[in-house]
Amino acid sequence: MSRQTQAIIHADAIIHNFKLLSAMAPQSTSMAVIKADAYGHGAVNVARILQHVSPHFAVAIIEEAIVLREAGVTVPIVILEGAHQPKECEMAFAHNCILVTHNEEQLRWLETCAEDRLPQVWLKVDSGMHRLGFAVNQVPGILSNYPRVLKQDTVLVTHLACADDASNTFTQTQLDTFYRMATQTGLAVSVANSPATIQWPASRNNWNRLGIAVYGGFKDESALSLLPAMTLRSSVIALRNVPQGESVGYGQTWTATQDSVIATVGIGYADGYPRHCPNGTPVFVNNARAFLAGRVSMDMITIDVTHIPDVAIGDSVELWGENVAIGEVAKAAGTIDYELMTRVSARVPRIVKYR
Repeated sequence: MSRQTQAIIHADAIIHNFKLLSAMAPQSTSMAVIKADAYGHGAVNVARILQHVSPHFAVAIIEEAIVLREAGVTVPIVILEGAHQPKECEMAFAHNCILVTHNEEQLRWLETCAEDRLPQVWLKVDSGMHRLGFAVNQVPGILSNYPRVLKQDTVLVTHLACADDASNTFTQTQLDTFYRMATQTGLAVSVANSPATIQWPASRNNWNRLGIAVYGGFKDESALSLLPAMTLRSSVIALRNVPQGESVGYGQTWTATQDSVIATVGIGYADGYPRHCPNGTPVFVNNARAFLAGRVSMDMITIDVTHIPDVAIGDSVELWGENVAIGEVAKAAGTIDYELMTRVSARVPRIVKYR
């Protein structure tokens, strides 16, 4: 039996989510963020799925953009971290990429480009997250000092630190700080990420950057019908009866409280399933929830299926997807859904499916 560990990428869910989020800001233009291999879903896969609905894509670094170009993706690509070396400025022009600049060294590199080899540039503004970007009070001077690089098509970009928390007033503080400066420049702006698009209408502006929610990962308190874009699944590769009082797995972290049936599943932390998932973390097999029993191994997990009749070798097991929310698994592991998506390893095939 060949190993059945796969990440099923639901193309229709990705299209649905992107269109749903875009419709929340009809006066804006939205782009899909496909950095980190499209949050683990496969950047080339997602670019092809969304090529007719997302007018731009965004990635973190130019190497990610080049992978897309080599796969035949032609729409403009925004490089969110900008150039890391001078040569990347001309590379950006050659590959029809937009560089987000966040320090003066990057601007000086761009000034060395020939006029006919100068890429479009967006300017990162630090409105309070204090990670990347120019301080708000620096922006007018920067725009004046680099007129050949920062033109009328420059977009002012900022990032919100707490947009996923609708009760945190710091988001409004950031918005007020940023807009006071931006309105004086007359330039277009890009503020909203996925949580802000959903929860902070004032953040929706010229360009929205849609990331985690495109993949169904962000859930708010509303009835927004985002669909999971990935089903991580494997299969039962062994079954055994474990008597009451016997333990399972490394460190004997799970002990049977009754005579139990334990299924071994062909997935582990080398595949990206979180090693820190505790006993009781849910999975889904034969139309029922089963639960992790014992420590996650490199290539395998063990689950308690005592309560599920007729489990057999070869039965499909969903680790997360339509029946077990990825956020539930992330919470059990003490992390966030972003990390789980992006850590699904390269040895897990991504299988794109349309309904």
